[in-house]
Amino acid sequence: MRDLEIRGAGNLLGDEQSGHVAAVGFEMYAQLLEEAVAELRGEELALPPAVRLELPITAYVPAEYVAFEATKIDVHRRIARATDVAELAAVRDELTDRFGAPPEPVDNLLRLQSLRVGLGQLGATAVVFRSGRLQVEGLKLDDAWAARLRAAQSRVVYYKQRATLVAHAAEGEPALLAWAQTIVDAVGACRAAAAGDEGGS
Repeated sequence: MRDLEIRGAGNLLGDEQSGHVAAVGFEMYAQLLEEAVAELRGEELALPPAVRLELPITAYVPAEYVAFEATKIDVHRRIARATDVAELAAVRDELTDRFGAPPEPVDNLLRLQSLRVGLGQLGATAVVFRSGRLQVEGLKLDDAWAARLRAAQSRVVYYKQRATLVAHAAEGEPALLAWAQTIVDAVGACRAAAAGDEGGS
């Protein structure tokens, strides 16, 4: 991060990322870099597994919103390191206080991290949007949990052997983000309800 401050981030944090950053996203790229540095130093990092997001969402901090690269890098870092919704809310409040209401790309960045946090808590490993379908991978649901989800969300199919949930989703950034969050919330609610049933029986 310090090196980026000195050399300049260029378009690394812009809307036209390229190379490895475009493939994995800045947040995961930064985490992978941090893990590699820690490994070379012989240190252990207590970082949660990164959830891979492959969604056609424009998410970055525009120069017209935050002009200084060092501050922009810090904003990206803080969002990427947030591990719960309260931390993200605090970042949003601070950004609003310092720079005004976050524009859509920044709002998307915050919402994507919220989605990543929720997915991580559910044990998911990735979310991919392809051909109008949203796939949540690495999601291990028991039969009771899956049955509750089917009853709550008719447009959702769960493939137990592949540990993958598939849902048809609307095109467009706001609709896609909202639908992805709806799925995460529904899975979480069904898990909680199934756990409550087991505890009561």
